[in-house]
Amino acid sequence: MFATPSYATDDDKWSAILGRDRTADAYFRYSVATTGVYCRPSCPSRRPRRENVRFHADGKAAEACGFRPCRRCHPDRERSADPHLDVVIAACRRIAEADEPPHLAELAGAAGFSPHHFHRLFKAATGVTPKAYGAACRAGRVRRDLTLAPTITEALYDAGFNSSGRFYAAADFMLGMTPSAWRAGGAGEIIRTALGTSSLGRVLVAVTDKGVCAILIGDDPALLTADLRRRFPKADLVDGDGGLGRLVADVIALIDDPAGAHVLPLDIRGTAFQQRVWTALRAIPPGTTLSYGELAAALGLPRGARAVAGACAANPLAVAIPCHRLVRGDGDTAGYRWGAERKRTLIEREKRSRKT
Repeated sequence: MFATPSYATDDDKWSAILGRDRTADAYFRYSVATTGVYCRPSCPSRRPRRENVRFHADGKAAEACGFRPCRRCHPDRERSADPHLDVVIAACRRIAEADEPPHLAELAGAAGFSPHHFHRLFKAATGVTPKAYGAACRAGRVRRDLTLAPTITEALYDAGFNSSGRFYAAADFMLGMTPSAWRAGGAGEIIRTALGTSSLGRVLVAVTDKGVCAILIGDDPALLTADLRRRFPKADLVDGDGGLGRLVADVIALIDDPAGAHVLPLDIRGTAFQQRVWTALRAIPPGTTLSYGELAAALGLPRGARAVAGACAANPLAVAIPCHRLVRGDGDTAGYRWGAERKRTLIEREKRSRKT
């Protein structure tokens, strides 16, 4: 249910649609060229193809482009059916517009709840705490302002930082790279790559200075490289020249024996909600499976199964972040970014290892 709260980029908005993020309803609408309809990000209708989607500031903007409101999510209506959600949306707006993230007590008082009760309502609606939401809002402003402001100094003050020291200390967490690299669209970030062969097919391993940022599995190396390029469009992809041999061997060992005690240095990048789901996935013991709904409930999101599935679909680190350990409520293995048969194989391997 949660993506980057500022929804500053089209990728942020698309992630919100995939996760049916209800808080994003306050920020934009999307239209589908093939149907002529526009919707809320949280619309329960079947997700459209990305190439058919356009984004609009609100319903009026979508209608001005000739689109009509969806009959399922009623995107032309401003009020939600859940009064608690309206309170959370108002708090989200307040957080997003503040230079400094408001304190919990301040947000709770404005909503008319105790801090404990408001904290629980907010987390149930968004999937993250007010503090994490505020941090992600600030990160969104930083990304936006680094693109628009004439200088990095102006960008840091526009984003609400009152000193360059605080800004640079937080920049690595917010951007995953230096501010100057982000300002250049990520250009200049070097990602080393190497291909290997595992029992599940070809494996593309991508590595930054911080660790493995992608493990992609498939049959066609060209398609794996194209997928990596889509994920890191501005980075410089360079051949590892054999220097990644040991790391590739460790990755293949992880794939061939996913229940083993493998330790890989990881460079994990994602939205606050995705990071939360991925952390929970890594806590599931090998040989154990949970349903998407069970994991969502464990995260305090009883109706968040689809949002959890969306975070799994965005996972760039096959097996290292074990989204293969999530199944449907009826026990069916369901979909998997790298193929349902591979998912079944990984689950069976872990179960056999657990029995021995």
